[in-house]
Amino acid sequence: MRKLKGYKPTRFMSEASKYSKKAADYAVNFIECLCHTKGTWAGKKFELIDWQERIIRDLFGVLKPNGYRQFNTAYIEIPKKQGKSELAAAVALLLTCGDFEERAEVYGCAADRQQAAIVFDVAADMVRMCPALSKRVKILTSQKRIIYLPTNSFYQVLSAEAYSKHGFNIHGVVFDELHTQPNRKLFDVMTKGSGDARMQPLYFLITTAGTDTHSICYETHQKAKDILEGRKIDPTFYPVIYGADENEDWTDPKVWAKANPSLGITVGMDKVQAACDSARQNPGEENAFRQLRLNQWVKQSIRWMPMEKWDKCKVTFNEENLRGRVCYGGLDLASTTDITAFVLVFPPTDEDDFYYILPFFWIPEETIPLRVRRDHVPYDLWERQGFLLTTEGDVVHYGFIENFIEELGNKFNIREIAFDRWGAVQMSQNLEDIGFTLVQFGQGYKDMSPPTKELMKLTLEQKLAHNGHPVLRWMMDNIFIKRDPAGNIKPDKEKSTEKIDGAVALIMALDRAIRCGCVSGYSIYDSREMLVL
Repeated sequence: MRKLKGYKPTRFMSEASKYSKKAADYAVNFIECLCHTKGTWAGKKFELIDWQERIIRDLFGVLKPNGYRQFNTAYIEIPKKQGKSELAAAVALLLTCGDFEERAEVYGCAADRQQAAIVFDVAADMVRMCPALSKRVKILTSQKRIIYLPTNSFYQVLSAEAYSKHGFNIHGVVFDELHTQPNRKLFDVMTKGSGDARMQPLYFLITTAGTDTHSICYETHQKAKDILEGRKIDPTFYPVIYGADENEDWTDPKVWAKANPSLGITVGMDKVQAACDSARQNPGEENAFRQLRLNQWVKQSIRWMPMEKWDKCKVTFNEENLRGRVCYGGLDLASTTDITAFVLVFPPTDEDDFYYILPFFWIPEETIPLRVRRDHVPYDLWERQGFLLTTEGDVVHYGFIENFIEELGNKFNIREIAFDRWGAVQMSQNLEDIGFTLVQFGQGYKDMSPPTKELMKLTLEQKLAHNGHPVLRWMMDNIFIKRDPAGNIKPDKEKSTEKIDGAVALIMALDRAIRCGCVSGYSIYDSREMLVL
């Protein structure tokens, strides 16, 4: 058996898990006993390409202390013609025939039965070309069903109406071209609790990038990206994304090589070159080339804040040095079970000074364990580190927050607090009774666009100073922007699937700091034309 050079177990292996070379070798050896079924490769042994072998070794070789697999979900996003269907078929057969699971139920799913049959047909041909399997497997072509007789396990293609049929006891699911799913019904039925009776179910999701950013595939794509980039942690989820970045030159062969790990093996450079040339001559083909050949979500909204620029604004400072200094607050009062954010912005005292940022966040104490399990966000760690404050019970205690802000008012010179009137009427009245000046702040383009653009400008100029607060950083990285035809922008809470409460509070506070607290004595909005970023 060929050995992958330089293989190291995935960085997503948990501390408690271990890599079993024996288990990984078995999975690789099983697949490499199969044969390719199409084209010039037909009849040749299935020799895993490096990227394929790495996936198989990680999925089947990383085991928990109890000996079962760590990863239950694998999300593989890759351009077309990379050997996707063959790998999916091999995994389906491994789960059905080689996983030592009695009466294993393995299902092939796609947008329709015809699409799902593509992987099934490859798997069936692999069985026919393998003497050891063909003696032990019964193929029911008309039913799109493969039965492994020794364990009475089966691999079955599901019809499009399968989401209405519950009662599955799933050991494995192979979802082909997840981006073509018209809704999330089939996905939810097949992955939400359907494998609870099995010790190591595997949901193998393999797809090319899509175009619908409201789809279940894009939702899963975002989770995969969040895990790859360290924004989320889920030890059961294995993410793999091959593709070109949004700002990369789609006509550059180096970019093609980066996005296509099987380039020169399953697809020739000449084929990609021809497709690129055609797209250059026919602009209508560009999106198809970028989606199918470079694995880009061509209609994808992209995160707004360049985090490398935000990180450069990290300035270590002692908040005690800001005592008594003029500042302005932004209050984003979320629902009683969500995150409430209060951000103070201290305007500069001279031309060389920064806009200093102090954020505070609250969450109901009793909801933390549920949030960590549900959202895969380290709320518990942030709470232990003091970056996330809690109030007793399972809802946010607004009285506690009011008292906290009152104490901040004794420490800092809070001139104004901007707030969104929705849901904050009572607290705003209570804070006014304490002696604070509250300013209603609309969430439309008119109010949000100028300070949102200024936030970006000050970040790029490194005129902001923050302490690297991890909760605020997470929220800044979550921002998606909505733009109107006139070029105005505002944070888009619908596309920003994760929390951005702190970013909204910062934008509101920054607006008041710029309008009322600038060094020169007048607002930059009075003298500057509208920025377009």
